[in-house]
Amino acid sequence: MISSAQTVVEYVVNRLADLGIDRAFGVPGDYAFPFDDAIEACDRLQWINCANELNAAYAADGYARVYGASILSVTYGVGELSALNGVMGAKSQRLPVFFLVGSPSTQIQRQGLVSHHTLGDGVYNNFQAISTSACCVSTNLTPDNVIDEMERVIREALNQSAPAYIIVPMDYALMPINGSPIKGLPLAGIKRAKSNPASLEAALNFVMEKVNAAKSIVALPSNLVTSYGLAKQFTDFLNKTNIAYATTPMGKGVIPESHPSYLGTYAGITSAPAGLNTLVESADLVFDIGGLINEDINTGNWTNKLSPEKTIVLGDHFVKLGGTVFSGVCIEDMLTGLTQRMGPVETLQVKEKLSKLPMVGSGNDATNSANFYPRLQNMLRSGDILVAETGTCMLFMTPVLLPEGVGFQTQALWGSIGWATPATEGICMANKAGRTIVVTGDGSHQLTANEIGIMGRYGIKPIIFVLNNALYGVEIMVSEQGHQYDDLQNWNYAQLPAAMGCRNWFCAKVSTVAELDAAIEKANTFDGACYIEVMIPASESQPVPIALQNHVYKANIPA
Repeated sequence: MISSAQTVVEYVVNRLADLGIDRAFGVPGDYAFPFDDAIEACDRLQWINCANELNAAYAADGYARVYGASILSVTYGVGELSALNGVMGAKSQRLPVFFLVGSPSTQIQRQGLVSHHTLGDGVYNNFQAISTSACCVSTNLTPDNVIDEMERVIREALNQSAPAYIIVPMDYALMPINGSPIKGLPLAGIKRAKSNPASLEAALNFVMEKVNAAKSIVALPSNLVTSYGLAKQFTDFLNKTNIAYATTPMGKGVIPESHPSYLGTYAGITSAPAGLNTLVESADLVFDIGGLINEDINTGNWTNKLSPEKTIVLGDHFVKLGGTVFSGVCIEDMLTGLTQRMGPVETLQVKEKLSKLPMVGSGNDATNSANFYPRLQNMLRSGDILVAETGTCMLFMTPVLLPEGVGFQTQALWGSIGWATPATEGICMANKAGRTIVVTGDGSHQLTANEIGIMGRYGIKPIIFVLNNALYGVEIMVSEQGHQYDDLQNWNYAQLPAAMGCRNWFCAKVSTVAELDAAIEKANTFDGACYIEVMIPASESQPVPIALQNHVYKANIPA
């Protein structure tokens, strides 16, 4: 008698679809065929067949940044190891990516047979420890445990806002589940963490004492605000209290920068506008909402000077000020409680607010960074998400003031060049509100440009700017000029979409300001994907002083 119960993989896929995820990114592979088939058969999911597993992981990262969670499906061994760099990046960004892996059947494993995608030693758990290290929770599924385990895995992935590793052997994958299936809630209806009531009350009372004693208060929200889906709660907190806030490079765009309380980008001595670091660091009280990552790019090469005794950290599950720590207190409950208890405070102001970049250049002037970025800023409109690749473009774009309703995504912490192109695919698929615009350097783009063909296959409409200076420009900045390893093979970038089968794309190569203006005007009105190659002088990439390189790398680099 054939069972009508869902199989293990059908249950997994449908349980994740309950969260409202509508795409699954991956590369098909034989051991993962059960997952692939279940995804393809699910009417709530679209299978996105990426160019390779790393690209798929980057795309899943991008989708999770906008929607709040994502699905990644690859095969055992070669597939999961190829994806790991992208999954690690998602972990660094605190993104719940459900990492599905199909493995050889238990019959193969128990007989000790040697199969492909292995090391030839008959051992079938060689890679699990590696993959598990990229995640906050893991599970080996069977027909008996799948219902309970999926609840545990989903709960932990959302509670910790980090990837989850889910592996199932091929034979178990196709067996019916034992037990009654659970119908889950959409992501927006799930409370990710609960506070201990006594600890929450004590933490709120403690924080309110500090608030009432402070004459000047500023907030620093991190990317954890968006990872936990708390942008509205944070906005409500600002609107109720009038507290001024700045963002670090990692937290840029957590809410629209048009908010009247927005000060600028705080990153130590590289803060923008000038003087912002002094304003923040001299405040009587700083709300560190989510936990500032003291990474070099995020802190102006560790030049931030926040006093631990004046900085209240509202962590994911704790509150901390100096040596005082309250555990079992979740960030959502703290934001809600403080919004209820606090009244308006004086809004701190910087002497010179951020403003739009001045428009420079015209006509036959050669394109360069000085005339490109103001035009990029000027084309942005509500609903857009601006994506900045790791490298010099990220350094230029972080201080740019975003117009009303414009989001921003980058990978400042993990910093894996090539991330932005596939991540744009995932962001574009999740962004229902407007356009997705990415700026990438040619060096980064060469690593993952094959995902352009996948964008064409699925009909998405990003606007892609590729800055062509024929160099790894950011590497020259932190080393020295003259190394052949920083030179790139020059591609005919504007011809790539057509070569990869993309139809009805607007593609252009621009080298003058007039050509750039015309291309942007076309992109702003074109109902389709756009790919614009912008020539940038190689001479813009200059090494920073040796003293700064030694400060960053602590390596005693010789002059």
